[in-house]
Amino acid sequence: MAQTAKTRNASVPQPPPFKVSRVFHAPRETVFKAWTSAGHVRRWFSPETVDITHAQVDPHIGGRFEVCMRLPDGAEHWTRGTFAEFVPLTRLVVDTQVSEGDGTPIFRAYTEVDFADALGGTRVDVVQTYTFADPSIAAAYVAGAPEGWGSTLDKLEKEVIRMRGGAGTGARSVVHATFHLERTYDAPAARVWKALTDPAAKAKWFGGTAGRWEILERHMDVRPGGTERLKGRWEGGLVSTFDATYHDVIANERLVYSYEMHMDDKKISVSLATMQLKPAGGTTTLAVTEQGAFLDGYDDAGSREHGTGHLLDALGASLKD
Repeated sequence: MAQTAKTRNASVPQPPPFKVSRVFHAPRETVFKAWTSAGHVRRWFSPETVDITHAQVDPHIGGRFEVCMRLPDGAEHWTRGTFAEFVPLTRLVVDTQVSEGDGTPIFRAYTEVDFADALGGTRVDVVQTYTFADPSIAAAYVAGAPEGWGSTLDKLEKEVIRMRGGAGTGARSVVHATFHLERTYDAPAARVWKALTDPAAKAKWFGGTAGRWEILERHMDVRPGGTERLKGRWEGGLVSTFDATYHDVIANERLVYSYEMHMDDKKISVSLATMQLKPAGGTTTLAVTEQGAFLDGYDDAGSREHGTGHLLDALGASLKD
């Protein structure tokens, strides 16, 4: 499918790398497994109208990555290659060639896949660099990459839900989870309180990855009955929305609020959170307890706790500014 820029054929005009991102509401272990197991790859690694008739995945550097896609008209296209990089739970690089059923090469693709923790689960970033064997044939396939990858990642989302016990995106279910976290900061309670309740201070640590996440809407009104919203678009187009309502506000001591999380138009959870500040000398311990209801196939299995821990660490870093 693609090669590195160093090995691309300079005599033939080549398209720019294609980039797409998606956040999946599941831990990295689940999403990574979906990419590295032939049984799972066979269920999702193709656009919606395309079937996979064969899949071989040998998850290690130099291991095979091979799938056969059957199009609606019966034509078959093979993707054959190897893993150029393999870092468990973090990064995959696959160097492959797409060929027609008779073996005629169409294009090569160098596919880089990075996995990272994100608010709501696991963020997957895909960068695919193409080298055309026959531009007259390959160009049409590459032009359809945005639609094809969008449909393919929709199937991956369904597969991840299936792996976690959901029947599909239309499944009706509720899974409950509770967690408790504590962090001790070298700062007085008033400063930690400001980081939690002042819009400018909270913006330093509560949000997506800089450069990969665009803020669409942010406001907060911390008082009993007040609300907070943080809405943003990830690099790949997914929109995440945090909507909170404050129920109990005691300055420098306690916050109690409920919040909903949406991924695009899907409500994935409703949670109740309590934050307690416990000063001791010049330090402050922040204790966070959350009770969550994860909806319609989204079994959290620790993902929210992990993501909240990262946010609390980011809060601590912001206090050092």
